[in-house]
Amino acid sequence: MSNKTPWEEFFDSHAPVYNDNCFTQNTAEEIKFILAELDLKAGNTVLDVGCGTGRHAVALAKLGIKVTGIDLSSGMLAQAKAAAKAAGVELELIHADATKFNLERQFDCAICLCEGAFGLLSSTDDAIAQPLAILKNISESLKPGAKCLLTVLSAFKMIRQYSQEDVEKKVFDPLTISEVSSAIPADGKEGVTVKERGFVPTELILLFKMAGLEVLHLWGGTAGSWKKAAINLDEYEIMIVASKPAK
Repeated sequence: MSNKTPWEEFFDSHAPVYNDNCFTQNTAEEIKFILAELDLKAGNTVLDVGCGTGRHAVALAKLGIKVTGIDLSSGMLAQAKAAAKAAGVELELIHADATKFNLERQFDCAICLCEGAFGLLSSTDDAIAQPLAILKNISESLKPGAKCLLTVLSAFKMIRQYSQEDVEKKVFDPLTISEVSSAIPADGKEGVTVKERGFVPTELILLFKMAGLEVLHLWGGTAGSWKKAAINLDEYEIMIVASKPAK
Protein backbone atom coordinates (compact mmCIF):
# COMPACT_ATOMS: atom_id res chain seq x y z
CA MET A 1 0.00 0.00 0.00
CA SER A 2 1.29 3.44 -0.93
CA ASN A 3 2.17 5.88 1.86
CA LYS A 4 1.62 8.80 -0.48
CA THR A 5 -1.14 11.32 0.14
CA PRO A 6 -3.90 11.57 -2.49
CA TRP A 7 -2.45 14.86 -3.73
CA GLU A 8 1.00 13.31 -4.04
CA GLU A 9 -0.42 10.37 -5.99
CA PHE A 10 -2.32 12.68 -8.32
CA PHE A 11 0.55 15.06 -9.02
CA ASP A 12 3.06 12.25 -9.50
CA SER A 13 0.91 10.82 -12.29
CA HIS A 14 -0.18 14.19 -13.67
CA ALA A 15 3.33 15.66 -13.82
CA PRO A 16 4.16 14.68 -17.44
CA VAL A 17 1.11 16.55 -18.79
CA TYR A 18 0.80 19.33 -16.20
CA ASN A 19 2.20 21.98 -18.53
CA ASP A 20 -0.54 21.19 -21.05
CA ASN A 21 -3.15 22.75 -18.73
CA CYS A 22 -4.67 25.98 -20.04
CA PHE A 23 -3.68 27.92 -16.92
CA THR A 24 0.03 27.26 -17.50
CA GLN A 25 0.24 28.98 -20.88
CA ASN A 26 1.04 32.53 -19.81
CA THR A 27 4.28 31.99 -17.93
CA ALA A 28 6.20 34.80 -19.65
CA GLU A 29 3.67 37.45 -18.60
CA GLU A 30 3.46 36.00 -15.10
CA ILE A 31 7.25 36.25 -14.77
CA LYS A 32 7.12 39.92 -15.78
CA PHE A 33 4.53 40.48 -13.06
CA ILE A 34 6.62 38.63 -10.45
CA LEU A 35 9.77 40.56 -11.34
CA ALA A 36 8.03 43.91 -11.07
CA GLU A 37 6.00 43.24 -7.94
CA LEU A 38 8.82 41.60 -5.97
CA ASP A 39 11.52 43.87 -7.44
CA LEU A 40 13.68 40.87 -8.34
CA LYS A 41 17.14 41.15 -9.85
CA ALA A 42 19.89 38.76 -10.90
CA GLY A 43 21.55 37.30 -7.82
CA ASN A 44 18.43 37.47 -5.64
CA THR A 45 17.28 34.30 -3.88
CA VAL A 46 13.72 33.01 -4.29
CA LEU A 47 11.90 30.23 -2.47
CA ASP A 48 9.26 28.59 -4.69
CA VAL A 49 6.84 26.67 -2.46
CA GLY A 50 4.97 24.05 -4.44
CA CYS A 51 7.22 24.62 -7.44
CA GLY A 52 5.63 21.84 -9.50
CA THR A 53 7.24 21.35 -12.89
CA GLY A 54 9.36 24.44 -12.34
CA ARG A 55 7.78 26.63 -14.98
CA HIS A 56 8.26 29.78 -12.88
CA ALA A 57 11.49 28.57 -11.24
CA VAL A 58 13.24 27.82 -14.54
CA ALA A 59 12.17 31.13 -16.08
CA LEU A 60 13.50 33.03 -13.06
CA ALA A 61 16.75 31.05 -13.06
CA LYS A 62 17.31 31.98 -16.71
CA LEU A 63 17.43 35.60 -15.51
CA GLY A 64 20.21 34.87 -13.03
CA ILE A 65 17.94 34.49 -10.00
CA LYS A 66 18.82 31.72 -7.54
CA VAL A 67 15.73 29.57 -7.01
CA THR A 68 15.06 26.89 -4.41
CA GLY A 69 11.93 24.89 -5.18
CA ILE A 70 10.14 22.54 -2.83
CA ASP A 71 7.31 20.19 -3.75
CA LEU A 72 5.46 17.23 -2.27
CA SER A 73 5.51 15.36 -5.59
CA SER A 74 8.66 13.58 -6.74
CA GLY A 75 7.08 13.33 -10.19
CA MET A 76 6.72 17.08 -10.46
CA LEU A 77 10.27 17.60 -9.22
CA ALA A 78 11.55 15.19 -11.88
CA GLN A 79 9.89 17.36 -14.52
CA ALA A 80 11.41 20.49 -12.98
CA LYS A 81 14.87 18.90 -12.98
CA ALA A 82 14.49 17.96 -16.65
CA ALA A 83 13.24 21.45 -17.54
CA ALA A 84 16.18 23.07 -15.77
CA LYS A 85 18.64 20.80 -17.58
CA ALA A 86 17.02 21.58 -20.94
CA ALA A 87 17.23 25.31 -20.21
CA GLY A 88 20.83 25.09 -19.03
CA VAL A 89 20.10 26.49 -15.57
CA GLU A 90 20.57 25.30 -12.02
CA LEU A 91 17.75 24.86 -9.52
CA GLU A 92 17.89 23.62 -5.96
CA LEU A 93 14.98 21.17 -5.75
CA ILE A 94 13.81 19.69 -2.46
CA HIS A 95 11.21 16.95 -1.93
CA ALA A 96 9.26 18.24 1.07
CA ASP A 97 5.83 18.87 2.54
CA ALA A 98 5.11 22.62 2.56
CA THR A 99 3.62 22.34 6.05
CA LYS A 100 6.76 20.78 7.53
CA PHE A 101 9.89 22.11 5.81
CA ASN A 102 12.63 24.05 7.56
CA LEU A 103 15.53 25.17 5.37
CA GLU A 104 17.30 27.06 8.19
CA ARG A 105 18.18 29.95 5.90
CA GLN A 106 16.37 33.00 4.60
CA PHE A 107 15.50 34.23 1.11
CA ASP A 108 14.98 37.57 -0.61
CA CYS A 109 11.39 36.59 -1.48
CA ALA A 110 9.02 33.65 -1.76
CA ILE A 111 6.29 32.56 -4.16
CA CYS A 112 3.52 29.98 -3.79
CA LEU A 113 1.46 29.96 -6.96
CA CYS A 114 -1.42 28.14 -8.67
CA GLU A 115 -2.36 26.10 -5.60
CA GLY A 116 1.06 24.51 -5.43
CA ALA A 117 0.45 23.72 -1.76
CA PHE A 118 -1.72 26.27 0.04
CA GLY A 119 -5.22 24.92 0.69
CA LEU A 120 -4.68 21.46 -0.84
CA LEU A 121 -6.03 19.40 2.05
CA SER A 122 -5.78 15.76 2.97
CA SER A 123 -8.69 14.02 4.66
CA THR A 124 -7.07 14.68 8.05
CA ASP A 125 -5.81 18.23 7.50
CA ASP A 126 -7.30 21.01 9.59
CA ALA A 127 -8.64 23.73 7.29
CA ILE A 128 -6.98 26.48 9.33
CA ALA A 129 -3.86 24.73 10.61
CA GLN A 130 -2.74 23.55 7.14
CA PRO A 131 -2.52 26.96 5.44
CA LEU A 132 -1.21 28.58 8.63
CA ALA A 133 1.64 26.05 8.86
CA ILE A 134 2.65 26.85 5.28
CA LEU A 135 2.56 30.58 5.94
CA LYS A 136 4.66 30.20 9.10
CA ASN A 137 7.27 28.24 7.17
CA ILE A 138 7.31 30.88 4.44
CA SER A 139 7.61 33.64 7.04
CA GLU A 140 10.53 31.94 8.76
CA SER A 141 12.22 31.51 5.37
CA LEU A 142 12.08 35.22 4.51
CA LYS A 143 14.63 37.87 5.36
CA PRO A 144 13.25 40.81 7.36
CA GLY A 145 11.57 43.21 4.96
CA ALA A 146 11.23 40.56 2.24
CA LYS A 147 8.01 40.03 0.29
CA CYS A 148 6.04 37.00 -0.81
CA LEU A 149 3.45 36.45 -3.54
CA LEU A 150 0.74 33.80 -3.35
CA THR A 151 -2.34 32.88 -5.35
CA VAL A 152 -5.09 30.92 -3.59
CA LEU A 153 -8.54 29.64 -4.47
CA SER A 154 -11.31 32.17 -3.96
CA ALA A 155 -14.15 31.27 -1.59
CA PHE A 156 -16.45 33.60 -3.53
CA LYS A 157 -16.22 31.58 -6.73
CA MET A 158 -16.55 28.33 -4.83
CA ILE A 159 -19.64 29.39 -2.90
CA ARG A 160 -21.34 30.78 -6.02
CA GLN A 161 -20.94 27.54 -7.96
CA TYR A 162 -22.36 25.14 -5.35
CA SER A 163 -25.90 24.54 -4.10
CA GLN A 164 -27.47 23.27 -0.90
CA GLU A 165 -27.86 19.94 -2.67
CA ASP A 166 -24.08 19.83 -3.10
CA VAL A 167 -23.70 20.45 0.62
CA GLU A 168 -26.02 17.54 1.40
CA LYS A 169 -24.08 15.32 -1.01
CA LYS A 170 -20.87 16.33 0.82
CA VAL A 171 -19.38 17.71 -2.38
CA PHE A 172 -19.02 21.12 -0.76
CA ASP A 173 -18.39 21.83 2.93
CA PRO A 174 -19.52 25.33 3.97
CA LEU A 175 -17.83 25.01 7.38
CA THR A 176 -14.36 24.80 5.84
CA ILE A 177 -15.17 26.36 2.43
CA SER A 178 -13.77 23.29 0.73
CA GLU A 179 -14.78 21.12 -2.22
CA VAL A 180 -14.28 17.40 -2.56
CA SER A 181 -13.65 15.90 -5.98
CA SER A 182 -12.11 12.93 -7.72
CA ALA A 183 -8.82 13.83 -9.42
CA ILE A 184 -8.24 11.57 -12.40
CA PRO A 185 -4.54 10.78 -13.01
CA ALA A 186 -3.20 11.16 -16.54
CA ASP A 187 -1.92 7.59 -16.55
CA GLY A 188 -5.44 6.18 -16.53
CA LYS A 189 -5.28 4.85 -12.99
CA GLU A 190 -8.25 5.10 -10.66
CA GLY A 191 -9.04 8.61 -9.50
CA VAL A 192 -8.13 9.79 -6.02
CA THR A 193 -10.37 11.81 -3.74
CA VAL A 194 -8.95 15.26 -2.99
CA LYS A 195 -10.06 18.35 -1.09
CA GLU A 196 -9.39 21.99 -2.01
CA ARG A 197 -9.94 24.98 0.24
CA GLY A 198 -11.19 28.43 -0.71
CA PHE A 199 -10.42 31.63 1.21
CA VAL A 200 -11.99 35.04 1.86
CA PRO A 201 -9.84 38.18 2.13
CA THR A 202 -10.53 38.86 5.81
CA GLU A 203 -9.33 35.42 6.92
CA LEU A 204 -6.30 35.67 4.65
CA ILE A 205 -5.29 38.91 6.37
CA LEU A 206 -5.70 37.19 9.76
CA LEU A 207 -3.81 34.02 8.74
CA PHE A 208 -0.92 36.05 7.33
CA LYS A 209 -0.81 38.18 10.49
CA MET A 210 -0.72 35.06 12.67
CA ALA A 211 2.25 33.87 10.61
CA GLY A 212 4.12 37.13 11.08
CA LEU A 213 3.34 38.58 7.65
CA GLU A 214 1.65 41.84 6.70
CA VAL A 215 -0.71 41.77 3.72
CA LEU A 216 0.08 44.64 1.35
CA HIS A 217 -2.30 43.84 -1.51
CA LEU A 218 -5.27 41.57 -2.25
CA TRP A 219 -6.13 41.33 -5.95
CA GLY A 220 -7.97 39.12 -8.37
CA GLY A 221 -5.28 36.74 -9.55
CA THR A 222 -6.49 33.90 -11.75
CA ALA A 223 -3.60 32.18 -13.53
CA GLY A 224 -3.04 33.46 -17.04
CA SER A 225 -4.62 36.82 -16.22
CA TRP A 226 -2.67 38.44 -13.41
CA LYS A 227 -3.37 42.10 -12.86
CA LYS A 228 -3.58 44.65 -10.10
CA ALA A 229 -7.36 44.68 -10.08
CA ALA A 230 -10.17 44.30 -7.58
CA ILE A 231 -11.33 40.78 -6.79
CA ASN A 232 -13.97 39.48 -9.18
CA LEU A 233 -16.51 37.19 -7.53
CA ASP A 234 -16.36 34.77 -10.46
CA GLU A 235 -12.55 34.51 -10.61
CA TYR A 236 -11.01 31.26 -9.46
CA GLU A 237 -8.18 32.82 -7.48
CA ILE A 238 -7.15 35.62 -5.17
CA MET A 239 -3.62 37.06 -5.24
CA ILE A 240 -1.87 38.14 -2.05
CA VAL A 241 1.28 40.21 -1.76
CA ALA A 242 2.66 40.32 1.78
CA SER A 243 5.87 41.27 3.55
CA LYS A 244 7.79 40.21 6.61
CA PRO A 245 8.26 43.27 8.81
CA ALA A 246 11.78 44.63 8.95
CA LYS A 247 13.45 44.34 12.32
